[in-house]
Amino acid sequence: MECSGFMRESGTRLATAGYAVFGIDYEGHGRSKGTRCYIKKFENIVNDCSEFFKSICAEEEYRDKRRFLYGESMGGAVALLLHKKNPSFWNGAVLVAPMCKISEKVKPHPVVIKILTKMVEIIPKWKIVPTKDVIDSAFKDPIKREEIRNNKLIYQDKPRLKTALEMLRTSMSLEDGLNEVTLPFFVLHGEADIVTDPEVSKALYEKASSRDKTIKLYPGMWHGLTSGEPDENIEIVFADITAWLDNRCNAVTFEQILHPFNEECEKFNNTALSTAKRNGRTRSNGSYLCGLKGLRRQHRSAM
Repeated sequence: MECSGFMRESGTRLATAGYAVFGIDYEGHGRSKGTRCYIKKFENIVNDCSEFFKSICAEEEYRDKRRFLYGESMGGAVALLLHKKNPSFWNGAVLVAPMCKISEKVKPHPVVIKILTKMVEIIPKWKIVPTKDVIDSAFKDPIKREEIRNNKLIYQDKPRLKTALEMLRTSMSLEDGLNEVTLPFFVLHGEADIVTDPEVSKALYEKASSRDKTIKLYPGMWHGLTSGEPDENIEIVFADITAWLDNRCNAVTFEQILHPFNEECEKFNNTALSTAKRNGRTRSNGSYLCGLKGLRRQHRSAM
């Protein structure tokens, strides 16, 4: 995440709803070390998050829990790339105004992009990318906007050259591979968002190969759905998020229903096999009487 202090309220809301929440400040963001808001390679962020989250999932307390990714804006891109890195590991994702494409309304002119691409090897860390003020464009509520401006851990200068080009490259790559998304997801977007394009969230919903996918567009809302809207709007957004998560954690799956039956089948198989061995009648293929062994169990709860 860009800044854990900035995202604290989102984590608190999810924790209050009964979910264990974990996050890290990306390198160069928030309280993490590194050149401020400098992304040398977007893959480095994805790898850091993957290692951290998997270390949490490996702990005994969380080993059998369901695992959900949560990402806002650039974090939505990170979540999708984490899924792409290990498609079967995550049980779902909540994507809030994900950065699948930089809106044409804030993206530099193609001529400017071409010039900057040639300069990146020489001056990768320079703050020279011409963009509109993202805070003014993203956060509707003027009081919340000023609170964000007063947060010294949030980067508010012009984007560094290499950072901007990495974000552009990543968003274009994601846009080209939307059909590769297979995990269950809930994508939320403000219809008045001019930072990340709502049309790309629609494209994600339409092109993703996921069988379980949900989209909700909020008329009149901006980019900062969970932190920049009036309180009543934020309540609506989080009610939708927790409802989606709850539905996927409370649902009893076919595999869960069959699991007790599978256990009894396995016990019977083991007993029969032991008896056959004593009587000298073992089968070389070791087949099971019940053809349901090996179904994966799913557990209620979430990361």
